[in-house]
Amino acid sequence: MLKALIVDDHPFIRSSVKMLLKAGQMEVVAEAENGVEAVYLARTHVPDLVVLDISMPLLDGLEVINRICALDLPIKILVLTSLDATFYAHRCMTIGASGYVSKSDDLEELMRAVKVIREGFSYFPVLSNSSVRPVDNQTPEHELIQQLSNRELAILQQLARGYSNKEIGDAMLLSNKTISTYKSRLIEKLKVKSVVYLADFAKRHHLI
Repeated sequence: MLKALIVDDHPFIRSSVKMLLKAGQMEVVAEAENGVEAVYLARTHVPDLVVLDISMPLLDGLEVINRICALDLPIKILVLTSLDATFYAHRCMTIGASGYVSKSDDLEELMRAVKVIREGFSYFPVLSNSSVRPVDNQTPEHELIQQLSNRELAILQQLARGYSNKEIGDAMLLSNKTISTYKSRLIEKLKVKSVVYLADFAKRHHLI
Protein backbone atom coordinates (compact mmCIF):
# COMPACT_ATOMS: atom_id res chain seq x y z
CA MET A 1 0.00 0.00 0.00
CA LEU A 2 1.34 3.44 -0.94
CA LYS A 3 2.08 5.88 1.88
CA ALA A 4 0.98 9.51 2.13
CA LEU A 5 1.80 12.57 4.23
CA ILE A 6 -0.82 15.33 4.57
CA VAL A 7 0.35 18.89 5.24
CA ASP A 8 -2.22 21.58 6.08
CA ASP A 9 -2.72 23.89 9.05
CA HIS A 10 -6.47 23.20 9.12
CA PRO A 11 -7.43 19.96 10.95
CA PHE A 12 -10.71 19.66 9.03
CA ILE A 13 -8.88 19.70 5.68
CA ARG A 14 -6.39 17.10 6.89
CA SER A 15 -9.23 14.88 8.08
CA SER A 16 -11.14 15.17 4.80
CA VAL A 17 -8.07 14.43 2.68
CA LYS A 18 -7.18 11.52 4.93
CA MET A 19 -10.58 9.89 4.37
CA LEU A 20 -10.26 10.32 0.61
CA LEU A 21 -6.78 8.86 0.47
CA LYS A 22 -7.75 5.90 2.64
CA ALA A 23 -10.72 5.26 0.36
CA GLY A 24 -8.21 5.27 -2.49
CA GLN A 25 -6.18 2.54 -0.83
CA MET A 26 -3.41 4.79 0.50
CA GLU A 27 -2.00 4.70 4.02
CA VAL A 28 -1.66 8.10 5.69
CA VAL A 29 1.51 7.65 7.73
CA ALA A 30 1.70 11.19 9.15
CA GLU A 31 0.13 14.65 9.24
CA ALA A 32 1.79 18.06 9.64
CA GLU A 33 0.34 21.48 10.44
CA ASN A 34 3.33 23.60 9.40
CA GLY A 35 6.19 23.56 6.92
CA VAL A 36 8.93 22.68 9.40
CA GLU A 37 7.06 19.56 10.53
CA ALA A 38 6.40 18.66 6.90
CA VAL A 39 10.07 18.50 5.94
CA TYR A 40 10.95 16.51 9.06
CA LEU A 41 8.14 13.99 8.55
CA ALA A 42 8.92 13.60 4.85
CA ARG A 43 12.52 12.76 5.71
CA THR A 44 11.46 10.39 8.51
CA HIS A 45 8.64 8.47 6.78
CA VAL A 46 9.63 8.83 3.09
CA PRO A 47 6.00 8.75 1.87
CA ASP A 48 5.16 8.03 -1.75
CA LEU A 49 2.96 11.14 -1.86
CA VAL A 50 2.82 14.44 0.02
CA VAL A 51 -0.44 16.40 -0.21
CA LEU A 52 0.65 19.92 0.61
CA ASP A 53 -0.94 23.34 1.12
CA ILE A 54 1.10 26.40 0.14
CA SER A 55 -0.08 28.89 2.74
CA MET A 56 1.24 27.56 6.05
CA PRO A 57 2.97 28.81 9.20
CA LEU A 58 6.76 28.91 9.55
CA LEU A 59 7.66 27.60 6.08
CA ASP A 60 5.43 28.16 3.08
CA GLY A 61 4.70 25.40 0.58
CA LEU A 62 7.22 26.62 -2.00
CA GLU A 63 10.04 26.35 0.52
CA VAL A 64 8.77 22.93 1.63
CA ILE A 65 8.75 21.67 -1.97
CA ASN A 66 12.33 22.88 -2.41
CA ARG A 67 13.52 21.15 0.75
CA ILE A 68 11.72 17.87 0.12
CA CYS A 69 13.04 17.72 -3.45
CA ALA A 70 16.53 18.44 -2.13
CA LEU A 71 16.30 15.25 -0.03
CA ASP A 72 16.54 13.34 -3.33
CA LEU A 73 13.99 10.76 -2.19
CA PRO A 74 11.25 9.11 -4.31
CA ILE A 75 8.52 11.44 -3.02
CA LYS A 76 5.81 12.94 -5.23
CA ILE A 77 4.21 16.23 -4.15
CA LEU A 78 0.61 17.23 -4.88
CA VAL A 79 -0.28 20.81 -3.98
CA LEU A 80 -3.81 21.28 -2.62
CA THR A 81 -4.47 24.94 -1.92
CA SER A 82 -6.96 27.80 -2.05
CA LEU A 83 -4.32 30.15 -3.46
CA ASP A 84 -4.54 31.46 -7.02
CA ALA A 85 -3.08 29.04 -9.56
CA THR A 86 -2.13 32.03 -11.72
CA PHE A 87 0.58 32.95 -9.23
CA TYR A 88 1.57 29.53 -7.91
CA ALA A 89 0.94 26.60 -10.28
CA HIS A 90 3.88 27.22 -12.61
CA ARG A 91 6.20 28.00 -9.68
CA CYS A 92 5.28 24.70 -8.03
CA MET A 93 5.81 22.76 -11.24
CA THR A 94 9.18 24.41 -11.88
CA ILE A 95 10.60 23.51 -8.47
CA GLY A 96 9.48 19.89 -8.50
CA ALA A 97 5.82 19.40 -7.57
CA SER A 98 3.90 16.75 -9.51
CA GLY A 99 0.45 18.32 -9.35
CA TYR A 100 -1.69 21.28 -8.35
CA VAL A 101 -5.36 21.19 -7.31
CA SER A 102 -7.56 23.98 -5.96
CA LYS A 103 -9.52 23.46 -2.75
CA SER A 104 -12.49 24.98 -4.55
CA ASP A 105 -12.58 22.01 -6.95
CA ASP A 106 -14.76 19.02 -6.15
CA LEU A 107 -13.29 16.02 -4.34
CA GLU A 108 -13.21 13.98 -7.52
CA GLU A 109 -10.62 16.41 -8.89
CA LEU A 110 -8.28 15.63 -6.00
CA MET A 111 -8.64 11.89 -6.46
CA ARG A 112 -8.16 12.27 -10.21
CA ALA A 113 -4.90 14.12 -9.56
CA VAL A 114 -3.74 11.44 -7.11
CA LYS A 115 -4.48 8.71 -9.66
CA VAL A 116 -2.61 10.52 -12.44
CA ILE A 117 0.43 11.14 -10.23
CA ARG A 118 0.47 7.53 -9.02
CA GLU A 119 0.61 6.49 -12.68
CA GLY A 120 3.75 8.57 -13.16
CA PHE A 121 2.31 11.69 -14.78
CA SER A 122 1.89 15.29 -13.64
CA TYR A 123 -1.40 17.12 -13.03
CA PHE A 124 -1.58 20.90 -13.43
CA PRO A 125 -4.32 23.36 -14.45
CA VAL A 126 -4.15 24.88 -17.92
CA LEU A 127 -3.55 28.61 -17.54
CA SER A 128 -4.04 31.11 -20.34
CA ASN A 129 -1.50 33.88 -20.84
CA SER A 130 -3.08 37.30 -21.17
CA SER A 131 -1.81 39.44 -24.01
CA VAL A 132 -3.03 42.57 -22.26
CA ARG A 133 -0.31 45.10 -21.48
CA PRO A 134 -0.47 48.17 -19.21
CA VAL A 135 -1.24 51.37 -21.05
CA ASP A 136 0.44 53.70 -18.57
CA ASN A 137 3.43 53.76 -16.24
CA GLN A 138 1.62 51.85 -13.50
CA THR A 139 2.47 48.14 -13.57
CA PRO A 140 -0.62 46.10 -12.61
CA GLU A 141 -0.31 44.53 -9.18
CA HIS A 142 -0.59 40.99 -10.52
CA GLU A 143 2.50 41.62 -12.66
CA LEU A 144 4.36 42.88 -9.59
CA ILE A 145 3.60 39.56 -7.91
CA GLN A 146 4.81 37.58 -10.94
CA GLN A 147 8.14 39.41 -10.72
CA LEU A 148 8.82 38.19 -7.18
CA SER A 149 11.20 35.29 -6.66
CA ASN A 150 9.94 32.18 -4.85
CA ARG A 151 11.94 33.19 -1.77
CA GLU A 152 10.48 36.71 -1.81
CA LEU A 153 6.98 35.30 -2.14
CA ALA A 154 7.62 32.90 0.76
CA ILE A 155 8.85 35.70 3.02
CA LEU A 156 5.93 37.92 2.00
CA GLN A 157 3.53 35.21 3.16
CA GLN A 158 5.17 34.90 6.57
CA LEU A 159 5.38 38.68 7.07
CA ALA A 160 1.69 38.94 6.18
CA ARG A 161 0.94 36.28 8.79
CA GLY A 162 2.54 38.51 11.43
CA TYR A 163 5.76 36.60 12.06
CA SER A 164 8.82 38.56 13.19
CA ASN A 165 12.11 38.72 11.28
CA LYS A 166 13.65 36.34 13.82
CA GLU A 167 10.83 33.79 13.59
CA ILE A 168 10.99 33.78 9.80
CA GLY A 169 14.77 33.62 9.80
CA ASP A 170 14.87 30.72 12.26
CA ALA A 171 12.41 28.70 10.18
CA MET A 172 14.10 29.46 6.85
CA LEU A 173 17.66 29.23 8.20
CA LEU A 174 18.36 32.85 7.32
CA SER A 175 19.75 35.68 9.44
CA ASN A 176 17.66 38.47 10.90
CA LYS A 177 19.56 40.91 8.68
CA THR A 178 18.77 38.89 5.55
CA ILE A 179 15.05 38.86 6.34
CA SER A 180 15.19 42.61 6.95
CA THR A 181 16.79 43.06 3.52
CA TYR A 182 14.06 40.97 1.90
CA LYS A 183 11.41 43.02 3.70
CA SER A 184 12.84 46.28 2.33
CA ARG A 185 13.07 44.75 -1.14
CA LEU A 186 9.43 43.63 -1.00
CA ILE A 187 8.26 47.08 0.07
CA GLU A 188 10.12 48.55 -2.89
CA LYS A 189 9.05 45.94 -5.46
CA LEU A 190 5.39 45.99 -4.49
CA LYS A 191 5.35 49.79 -4.24
CA VAL A 192 3.90 49.94 -0.73
CA LYS A 193 4.78 52.14 2.25
CA SER A 194 5.44 49.66 5.05
CA VAL A 195 5.12 46.07 6.25
CA VAL A 196 1.52 46.83 7.27
CA TYR A 197 0.74 47.53 3.63
CA LEU A 198 2.61 44.36 2.63
CA ALA A 199 0.19 42.36 4.75
CA ASP A 200 -2.78 44.16 3.20
CA PHE A 201 -1.37 43.54 -0.30
CA ALA A 202 -0.93 39.81 0.39
CA LYS A 203 -4.45 39.43 1.78
CA ARG A 204 -6.01 41.46 -1.02
CA HIS A 205 -4.47 39.15 -3.61
CA HIS A 206 -5.19 35.96 -1.64
CA LEU A 207 -1.50 35.13 -1.24
CA ILE A 208 -2.15 33.79 2.26
